[in-house]
Amino acid sequence: MAQVEAAGGVRPRGRPGAGGLLAEAGPPAAAFLLLAALWEGWVRLRGIPPYLLPAPSAVAARLLSEGPTLLAEGVYTLMEAILGFGLGSALAVGAAVAMAQWRLLERSLYPLAILIKVTPVVTVAPLFIIWFGFGLLPKVLIAALITFFPVLVNAMTGFRAVDPAALEFLQSVGASKWEIFVKLRFPSSLPYLFAAFRVSVVLGLIGAVVAEWLGAERGLGRAILLANQNLDMAGLFAGVLLLALGGVGLTGLIRLWERQVLFWHETWLTTDELTERGTADG
Repeated sequence: MAQVEAAGGVRPRGRPGAGGLLAEAGPPAAAFLLLAALWEGWVRLRGIPPYLLPAPSAVAARLLSEGPTLLAEGVYTLMEAILGFGLGSALAVGAAVAMAQWRLLERSLYPLAILIKVTPVVTVAPLFIIWFGFGLLPKVLIAALITFFPVLVNAMTGFRAVDPAALEFLQSVGASKWEIFVKLRFPSSLPYLFAAFRVSVVLGLIGAVVAEWLGAERGLGRAILLANQNLDMAGLFAGVLLLALGGVGLTGLIRLWERQVLFWHETWLTTDELTERGTADG
C-alpha cells in the first residue's frame, strides 16, 4: 500500500476521489430500476388511470418532452436551496461558536433557537412572502430558517466533544480560548458538522419548495403545484423525480466534500485500517 506513516501508527489513504462514491451508486440505481419495473407492470396489469397513478414510462416521456423547462425550474429551486443552506449554516455555526465560548449567551439565545425550530414553516412563509414579495429572497430566507437549527445543535455538540486530555494539555500551556477553538474544538466538530450538513441541505430544498407552493413566480415547487391542480400526474411525478434527484445530488456533493476533508476519520477508514489504528493505540 502506497501510504505514508502517520502519527499514532495510522496510515491514511489520502484524499480519495469520486470513484468510490460512484461505485456506491450502483446498488441504489439497480434498486430504483427494479422498483420502476414493478411499478410499470402493476399499472399496466391493473389498468390504473393515468390521472391516479402514471406509469414510469409516461413520467419518462414527460421528462423527455418537457425536460428543458422542468430542468430550468429545478435549477432555480436548487439555487434557492443552496443559498438558503449556506446562509442558515453560516449563521448557525457563528451562533454556535459564540454560545460555545460564553455560557450566558447560550442560556440567552438557545431558547430563541428552539422557538424558531418549533414554529411551523407554513406559518412563517406567508409573512415572508408579504414582506419580501414573490422573488428569490423569501425562498432563501425560508430555506435558511429550516436549516438553521440542525446545524446549530450539531455544531454546539461538536465544539464540546473534545478529548479531555488534549483540552487539559492546551490549557496547561496557556493556550487562549481562541487557540483552543482553532486547534481542538473546530477540528473535533467537523464530523458533527458534516452530519448536520447532509441533513440540512435536503431540508433547505424542502423549505424552498414549500415556499414556492405558497407563492412564487417560478421554481420546481410551483411547477409541481400547477401539475397537481391540473391533475397532470405525469408532470407532477416528473417534477418530484427531478426534485429527488436534486436532493440526492446535493447530499452526494456534501459526502464528497466530507470525504475530502475527513479522509483520516474512522468513518472513511477500511476495516484493516481501523484494526491497525487500534493496534497502534494499544
